[in-house]
Amino acid sequence: MSSAAPIAAPVTFTPLLESSDGLGNYWLHQVTYRLRREICWLWQERGSVSVGRGGSLPTFTDRLSTTLDLTRYADEKKVFFVNDETARYLTSLLESTPPQEENPPQGSVAWVVKELGLESPACFVLALGLLPVLDSAAGTVMAACLNDPAKTYPTLALAQRLWDKPEEILPCGDSAHPLFRFGLLQLGAAGSREGAALDWETPICVSPSLTQPLLFRKRRWPAVFRRVHPLSHESALLSAEAKLVAARLKASAQGPPRIVPIIGTKGAPLAEVAAGISKLVGRPLAELELPNGLVPGQPFLAPLATLAWLHGCDLFAPLRDGACCGAEGKDGLLWFALPPALPLTVFLGVEEKGLLRRLPSAGVLPAVTLPPMTFEARYECLREQLLSASRNVPLAGSIAECARRFRYERDTIDAIAKELRALDRPLQPTDLTTACRAEVTLEIGELAQPLTPRFELKELMLPPKQAREIQEIIQGMQALTRVHYEWGTARAWNESGLCALFAGPPGTGKTMAAEVIAAELDLPLYRIDLSQVVNKYIGETEKNLCRLFNAADTSDVLLFFDEADALFGKRTEVKDAHDRYANLEISYLLERMERFKGLAVLATNRKQDLDEAFLRRLRFVVDFPLPGEEERRRIWPQMIPPRVDAKEVDFDFLARQFPLAGGHIRSIVFHACLQSARPEAPRRLTMPAIVAAVKSEYDKLNRSLSLEQFGPYEETVARP
Repeated sequence: MSSAAPIAAPVTFTPLLESSDGLGNYWLHQVTYRLRREICWLWQERGSVSVGRGGSLPTFTDRLSTTLDLTRYADEKKVFFVNDETARYLTSLLESTPPQEENPPQGSVAWVVKELGLESPACFVLALGLLPVLDSAAGTVMAACLNDPAKTYPTLALAQRLWDKPEEILPCGDSAHPLFRFGLLQLGAAGSREGAALDWETPICVSPSLTQPLLFRKRRWPAVFRRVHPLSHESALLSAEAKLVAARLKASAQGPPRIVPIIGTKGAPLAEVAAGISKLVGRPLAELELPNGLVPGQPFLAPLATLAWLHGCDLFAPLRDGACCGAEGKDGLLWFALPPALPLTVFLGVEEKGLLRRLPSAGVLPAVTLPPMTFEARYECLREQLLSASRNVPLAGSIAECARRFRYERDTIDAIAKELRALDRPLQPTDLTTACRAEVTLEIGELAQPLTPRFELKELMLPPKQAREIQEIIQGMQALTRVHYEWGTARAWNESGLCALFAGPPGTGKTMAAEVIAAELDLPLYRIDLSQVVNKYIGETEKNLCRLFNAADTSDVLLFFDEADALFGKRTEVKDAHDRYANLEISYLLERMERFKGLAVLATNRKQDLDEAFLRRLRFVVDFPLPGEEERRRIWPQMIPPRVDAKEVDFDFLARQFPLAGGHIRSIVFHACLQSARPEAPRRLTMPAIVAAVKSEYDKLNRSLSLEQFGPYEETVARP
């Protein structure tokens, strides 16, 4: 090979690809020169000189033999580097001195070397990890040097082979080395889902997201980050709690990474409050969106944290329940593992306090809790943004009502106002209610089912006392805004809504009354599925109730608990652990019911089984009796479908003879329709069909009924 002409080695193997960082280019040169020199030696060692001169890489050989031959050919390799013209030329290029820079830009290779005090071997290892991420052609060369076509990423073993003094690479094999403690090097190939144990054969590389700040001086804000600015309006001034956290962060600015939970409801300015804290510390803040479809155990946050350190900013990340699906270790979520030496703060936006239990055990500072926007703040926010666009339409009353009923945070209110201002017509009070209602997302999954109200108030057949009580519930909800915020009851009653109990035998109209109230108040109606809420495992029922009420508290809804005695039963004497936890469930439920700001309606057939403490907390208790003859006289015609001819039906006789509840009457009419709708038959109900259905309903209920009660229709029901 002595006859070969010298070559001019570029920074990388791919032409025209180089860094704009002087020191970065220097160390990339060091890597490529040494790789090229190693390839020259492998051509010589493996007897492929003629092939090598043709441009092919050395052939792959038995790895064990190659390893055993390292010592055998060590002296010959040194002689080759001196005598071979190409190898000697590459060696001469390695003897240049690295460039010096007094004030390198933050995040560059020169800045990292100065900040961490990296010595030459560590700089070489860092550049070795950078090269395959920067240059797509480097992998093949590294595979040839590693004598394994599958290994296209470098290892510490390769670094030791390429460096002139192999013992100087030993400190880089320690996981406590700054390259690993600051997250500059990661174990495993770029894009691999999980790291690996640190050993000489483990691939090492630099995360692709770090190449921009390290190697290119033209600063670009990473696409994964969004700059966050603190809130400017006075209502969002930082609390004393937040200022205390800022003081602690400032005092430990050079320490390991810190985690600060920022707790608030959905739509709260969590990122902006975090930016306010960072501003007091003297650092900018970047928000990142957590990726969807996390793979369990993937420590994806580590390179992003290192990227933030290179850019000199702190991080804000929204911590959602869906983002916590990863595997957990003894130190919390594996995906949350941070490089242990990074001097930065990660602010976590948390909407559910239960997620805090899944954080790492170390480095977590006290949480900063944002109180939800008050009624006054919501009202002022809506008024300022909408009254100017209302074109003199009186919106004040609607704004106040929506400010109470829809307990949104500023981001959501701003979006609603922007949408309404875009309407090309004068705003009407109903526009605001409709826009607010469109934002309602009750995320309670299988715990409740939405119901569409089917009945109007005029269809509800109740005795005068019960009818008046239903009207009082409707009036109470309509007056809640005025009473709470004009009359001043909000503070004493914690801005709570109303709770009502509907008690009575089956079929007396409890569910129907709930639907009527929802229709009159224009409230979404949700029926709570107790089979999904109540859980035999300790603590799970409280979790389900917490999810339910937290979701429903965002806006006024009507929660309908059917068969409520299954959930609101009496507390018992504590005889074992199950009794104690069952009582805790009831106590928690009572406490949440008192704080619920919407309308809760509970229906039960067993009022006597309800806890007395719970009954005292109810605003309304409506007893639904079996309807009297007069009520039944009004119920029967109402149950007949509008397209069905029922002129022959004697409603007076039916109301007088059969003391049935409305639900049973509805069932009887439906059964009679089914039996009368034969092919070619007219849409008509007759008394024989009705009394036959009455007999069938009594049999189904296992209730005795004498034939004399059927009067002139006795023969009809007496037929076998």
